[in-house]
Amino acid sequence: MAFLRHAFLASALAVSLLTSAGGAAALDKPTGDVILTITAERIDHPNVDGTAQFDLAMLEALAGRSGEMETPWTEGRVKFSGPLLRAVIEAAGAHGTTMKVRAINDYAADVPMDDAVLLDTILATRMNGETMSIREKGPLFLIYPFDKDPGLYNEKYFSRSVWQIKAIEVAR
Repeated sequence: MAFLRHAFLASALAVSLLTSAGGAAALDKPTGDVILTITAERIDHPNVDGTAQFDLAMLEALAGRSGEMETPWTEGRVKFSGPLLRAVIEAAGAHGTTMKVRAINDYAADVPMDDAVLLDTILATRMNGETMSIREKGPLFLIYPFDKDPGLYNEKYFSRSVWQIKAIEVAR
């Protein structure tokens, strides 16, 4: 019964995040270098030519979290921090059920919207308190909450953990 209650609450949150037409404030235009562009068939808060573009300050102003964890791509325990992926999608007002998370080198992974809604997935802007250069997998790195749920530590989620992110394309 607890599982059904959790599933219902998660579904309600997903519907709320993905269908709310109002509520979130308009998205300001970036004043710094654009490090993320979100596109979708429907974006409620576009700020540049029908897209939602973010600079580092805009992303770091959103609701986020920090987590210290081991990953297959780093040595030892590393602290990642940044906005929650769901907060970024909500700030853009992007609607859809899947995301194509695209890296600077055009590598892309398909990520279900549920990964943003149901998990505390971080769009990491910092590793051990420092911004990440391209050489260090930055400027953005999709980090699953391996610290909260060891069951996520597997190839399924590793393949979705894109680094050097430049864009997210939200689709139905």
